[in-house]
Amino acid sequence: MADDITAPEENEKSLKGHEPSDFEAAEETLEPTLLEEWSHLYVEDKVLRFRSLDNDEAEDLLLALPAREQALLFQEFSRAERRLWIRFLAPDDATDLIQELPEEMRAEVLNLVDETGRREITALLAYKEDEAGGLMSPRFPRVRPDMLVAEAIRYVRQQSQVVEAVHYIYVLDSAQHLLGVVALRNLFVSPGDKKVSEIMETELVTVPAEMDQEAVSRLFTQHRWSALPVVDETGRMKGVVTVDDILDVSQEEATEDIQKLGGTEALDAPYPDVPLREMIRKRAGWLMILFVGEMFTATAMSAFEDEIARAVVLALFIPLIISSGGNSGSQATTLIIRAIALGELKLADWWRVFLREVVTGTALGLILASIGMARILLWPNRSDIYTEHYLLVAFTVASSLIGVVLFGSIIGSMLPFLLRKLKLDPASASAPMVATLVDVTGLVIYFSCARIWLHGTLL
Repeated sequence: MADDITAPEENEKSLKGHEPSDFEAAEETLEPTLLEEWSHLYVEDKVLRFRSLDNDEAEDLLLALPAREQALLFQEFSRAERRLWIRFLAPDDATDLIQELPEEMRAEVLNLVDETGRREITALLAYKEDEAGGLMSPRFPRVRPDMLVAEAIRYVRQQSQVVEAVHYIYVLDSAQHLLGVVALRNLFVSPGDKKVSEIMETELVTVPAEMDQEAVSRLFTQHRWSALPVVDETGRMKGVVTVDDILDVSQEEATEDIQKLGGTEALDAPYPDVPLREMIRKRAGWLMILFVGEMFTATAMSAFEDEIARAVVLALFIPLIISSGGNSGSQATTLIIRAIALGELKLADWWRVFLREVVTGTALGLILASIGMARILLWPNRSDIYTEHYLLVAFTVASSLIGVVLFGSIIGSMLPFLLRKLKLDPASASAPMVATLVDVTGLVIYFSCARIWLHGTLL
């Protein structure tokens, strides 16, 4: 069994802080003001502050910083400092750091790691950053099924200095196939003369190495485990993903979706760190697309130029109508995108969502229609403002609101499903995009209702 686990060479600094609880402890023991001020410091000041810390504080700070901030420090470090700190990090953390470094620095930093660590990091770099293989740590506690419990406990103690986290003990055969898992507590409370195979759980929740990080996050949410094993297509265990990795993923994915919902490309860095040129590029693309879309609003209004000229009162309600449709569509698309992201809805659920939004959109339209009618019918001097045909104008506005809100709800809810069908990110169905689509159709619905209700009077 000892031949199956290769311990890394002794590093200049002790391997510590690689369990999730230690990450929390890192932020607690570090001087709070330093972390709070960190994002506001210039790079030169960050390096000076980091070098001024004692050994333990520097370790805690490095663990508490995201990979992007670690990479900024590494670019300013000397070769000796790089060698010291890259060997301090666990393989998965070192991999994240290397991926954040400029291309020309990656090979140099990788070569500073000992041979065992370099093999582990190289294996992790073969996976995409957003896959389970890119998140996992290759260091995990493992035992054989034929070992006695007492023997397994001694062996786990030996491994505890170099593994990622000792929450679960993984039972592997000689070919590294995952056979079962034992919770650490169960291992310690079991009789020492029992075999590991007698106490291990064989109903396993495993993660394919190529699984997308969002899907991995959903697995953690469903099963509430603090770590999950990563296996290849043959069932060989490749590593373990811990809950602290998923917390970072959840924040990253939620941030990306919110930015897309706002009508911009996802930012590759925190807002203050994004270069001005990059910020303009990421926002200008969607703005140009939305601007071109809004041009069709002017086209739609020109098609109803005669109606507006004969019944100027209709122009008063154009902002009201199109904004109501855009708002209902934005609500629907936001709710559906989030439900898809959480796994609450699948592509096959589109028909059920469609029927639900038909009912919801109609009900919401009736609510707004009643408010719109009350606004016209109860307003003082209504006949002076809305002409003597104010009752017909009220019915025009009310029926338009029902139609526009219903249409907005349907479009907003169906667009994410369409994008998912086309293998695109549903979050691309941004609220501004839905609002732009509904603006154009809202005008058509509004003036079509006006032709029906006001024909022979104002029109």
